Amino acid sequence: MPPVDSPPPSDEARALLDDLPDGVVLAGADGRVRHVSAPAARMLGVEADAARGRPLPEVLRLQDREGESWCACNTPFEGLATRTAVPEQPWLLPDGSEVLVAARIHRTSLRDPVDRVAVTLRSGRGRARLDRERSDLVATVAHELRSPLTGVKGFVQALLNRWDKLNDEQKKLMLTTVSSDSDRLSRLIAELLDVARIDTGRLQLHRRPTDVGVVAGRAVASVQAATSRPVLLEDPGDLPDVLADPDKLAQVVTNLVENAVRHGDGTVRVRLEALAAGAPGSAEAGGAVRLCVDDEGEGIPEELRRRVFTKFWKSGARGGSGLGMYIVGGLTRAHGGSVTITDAPGGGARVQVTWPVGPEA
Repeated sequence: MPPVDSPPPSDEARALLDDLPDGVVLAGADGRVRHVSAPAARMLGVEADAARGRPLPEVLRLQDREGESWCACNTPFEGLATRTAVPEQPWLLPDGSEVLVAARIHRTSLRDPVDRVAVTLRSGRGRARLDRERSDLVATVAHELRSPLTGVKGFVQALLNRWDKLNDEQKKLMLTTVSSDSDRLSRLIAELLDVARIDTGRLQLHRRPTDVGVVAGRAVASVQAATSRPVLLEDPGDLPDVLADPDKLAQVVTNLVENAVRHGDGTVRVRLEALAAGAPGSAEAGGAVRLCVDDEGEGIPEELRRRVFTKFWKSGARGGSGLGMYIVGGLTRAHGGSVTITDAPGGGARVQVTWPVGPEA
């Protein structure tokens, strides 16, 4: 049975195709183009009206990195009768930029030949951005792992080679350093796992009534033990319990205080206060507890504050994985809270986090 050629799309259908963000090229049973949408025409560098009626390979000038054309490799009008589509593949436009191309192959029935082919073209910029993020992730992990691993390897090797020549104080110092570097590695791995869970929506929270003052006190003491900078905690002592995962809450507080120590200057002040229901920044029912972390550094310019909570954001030449504040934002929002950045009263940056008080409190 000879192929029945499909009619060109109506004016309304053409307008709809032109409004789509992806480019669309339609070809009939004779292998000639019936329509090229406006986005596809811009990508392919052709005139939409002039492309109608031309063979599909002449219009769809896509090549792979070996110089093979899309039509020659995928032969959309040939192949098995059960074939209904061409999966998405990366191809190069005439100007060298990458697009992601997929196709739908239509037959009236399995006994009939192909009567039309619809090809979609999507910009490869999104994929390139994801590739850059993956490269940033690999570079960050490699950089952050190298330093503690080098320390662990060096001290362990020294202990093995010179055990009898080292006194107890030297051995204790080396083992303490190895323990500290191991904790740093464990922390980085935990951060990477949390980032993956936040990105995929698989973050698991075990909420229960939690005393913010106790959690904040432990986090401040832990950071204070590792720095010479003064870190002060202001806890009124009569705060309601928040409904939170205690481990995640401790992670948020620790990241905020460490960020203030690493990137700020002067005294770091951590203040807790209760917000009544209906107060600005509080939850709609039950109120909230607000945590403010102030430093005395240069502060964060207003135009950069939204970028602080993105992955791999760093300020200046000071260390860090660039994941801490991203995790703060993700964990806080997962609990139904909010996080904002303003100017501290005495200069520097102020980061405010609110956590809703649960009905159990």
